[in-house]
Amino acid sequence: MSDKKATVKKAADKVAPKMEYSFVFGKQNYVLMAAGALIIALGFFLMSGTDDIFSTTKLTVAPIVVVFGFAIELVAIMYKSKE
Repeated sequence: MSDKKATVKKAADKVAPKMEYSFVFGKQNYVLMAAGALIIALGFFLMSGTDDIFSTTKLTVAPIVVVFGFAIELVAIMYKSKE
């Protein structure tokens, strides 16, 4: 009977380990994500407007800029820091 009390007391004395929380991505990832988002926004801004809808900027440059922004976002997600 005394053995059971001792084991229960030992289990109660155990302190839960302290959980350490961290972000999924590092600082460099978030900087790259912000840069990619700005480049995507720039591409959509270049596509906007109503005058001269068949301009080279709206048909070729802006979509290339948007795809480049999405490529940067992909790199930002996949980048693994060396820390």
